Amino acid sequence: MSQQPIPLKVTAGRFARAVKMFMTSHVGRRARLLAFALAVLFCGISALNVVNSFVGRNFFTAIAEKQTTEFIRQAFLYTGVFAASTIVSVIARFAEERLALLWREFLTRRAVGLYMSDGTFYRVGVTGKLSHPDQRIANDIGTFTVTTLSFILMLLNSGLTILTFSGVLWTISPLLFSIAVVYSAFGSYMTIVLGRPLINLNYDRLDSEAAFRSSLIHVQENTESIVFEGGEERHASLLLKRFDDLVSNLRRIIVINRNVGFFTTGYNWMIQIIPVIIIAPAFIRGDMEFGVITQSAAAFAMLVGAFSFIVRQFESISNFAAVVARISSLVESIEEARKPTRSNLELVERDGELVFDHLTLTSSAKGGLLRDLSASVPTDTRVLVVGEDETAGVELLRSTAGISASGSGRITRPPRNQIRFIPQRPYMAPGTLRQTLVPADMAAGISDEQILTLLEELGLGHVVNAKDLDVEQDWGTVLSPREQQLLAIANVLIVAPRYLFVEKGEVTFGHELMNHIIGLLAERSITCINFAEPGASRNRYDIVLEYHADGSWTWIDQRGKS
Repeated sequence: MSQQPIPLKVTAGRFARAVKMFMTSHVGRRARLLAFALAVLFCGISALNVVNSFVGRNFFTAIAEKQTTEFIRQAFLYTGVFAASTIVSVIARFAEERLALLWREFLTRRAVGLYMSDGTFYRVGVTGKLSHPDQRIANDIGTFTVTTLSFILMLLNSGLTILTFSGVLWTISPLLFSIAVVYSAFGSYMTIVLGRPLINLNYDRLDSEAAFRSSLIHVQENTESIVFEGGEERHASLLLKRFDDLVSNLRRIIVINRNVGFFTTGYNWMIQIIPVIIIAPAFIRGDMEFGVITQSAAAFAMLVGAFSFIVRQFESISNFAAVVARISSLVESIEEARKPTRSNLELVERDGELVFDHLTLTSSAKGGLLRDLSASVPTDTRVLVVGEDETAGVELLRSTAGISASGSGRITRPPRNQIRFIPQRPYMAPGTLRQTLVPADMAAGISDEQILTLLEELGLGHVVNAKDLDVEQDWGTVLSPREQQLLAIANVLIVAPRYLFVEKGEVTFGHELMNHIIGLLAERSITCINFAEPGASRNRYDIVLEYHADGSWTWIDQRGKS
């Protein structure tokens, strides 16, 4: 598990900052209006509860004293109060859900924006400090917003209940009021003592569930590979191990819930009998009306319930505390990943050519990979990068792409919209083929016929037809890796960036097709830089960058220039 204990003060600070950020955002005006409406509605609910207690008192007194006229009048009042309470409660619930959804939408959009910008998602994954960020964004933010708002409103309601029913109960019996305060304080203390381990256990439960689900998704995404390697038994064992971890955690949670349940169940039962025991003798002596007994029982239950917020909501509070800790971990990891890294290797984006300036790449395992590379890659050329140790080529490709690497020097490259990378392992985002091939700002200028002609030229005519262009599905599972790579080439030919970086093009496409692709790129003046395997043919290339095992390199201009 990646549990990261976070100080309560830090978590509380981030919680307050999240609320402030939401209330002062572009949706803050709507949020403040909904929050104000909820406060008014809850004040109305509290007032109606007080009115209801007095109407109920008179209603039952009329029954005890057999006053038919008063009974009918109080029955109509009782019905009216119930109707008003229903309407106000339903509207309050509607406003609460709308505010929670607005908050979740705001936080999720912000989290996704930060997580997916500037390679943050990659750096968060590489550090390994945070497990299952997907679940934290998809599920925990929703739980956080809904539960936070629910707790705030319950605290507001509890405060209003204490203010309104303290006076009611004090007028009936100061002794009963004192007992309510002491009883609820004792109940809150015991619940915290018995249930405190639930906070850490619920944190681990969320991680265990995410790990089990992630393993199932991994199997689903790699079904063919698992069948080929005959790894069903090994993957089944892994799945069951993940599930056993989850079950073990749930068993511990159930034991704690049992212990807390013994106390809270008895605690709640006693709430019903205590006020009757205290007030009944006064009724028997004739000092009080019968309706006072029912009113005192209701007022006592309401007041103890308000004071006993922790007792009634401890399981939810323990879940919420775990969610807040997980959200705090997510925020902390994103903020850490977005901090500028202190590195001697500088990546600069500006218009112009690709330039390596005194670039040195190192590896903790192999030492120096590439030493003092200084070269400028002209536009509209074909470049082959090849060498004895492929690690140097991989690290050069990664550092050019902006993926963290060890070393020094400077890489100056064109802006991201003018370069494309096609790694050996393909990836296609779910969606339509048209979305994959044609950027939204170019869609109007690219016809279906142009797309299909290009795909035919790349040998994909048998795979895609006009009807398939707007079919939305997960093409990464439908097409082979080679077909996905060819679609990436088609996208490059349509977009026409200044530079294209290809990893092991001959291995992916074969010698003949790679030569054909190089020709298509040359027609569009796209510089192709192919990071190839040792022994790759150099015939179609203008420049060869050859690196050697000792970190030295050779720049060979095959166009006959010095």
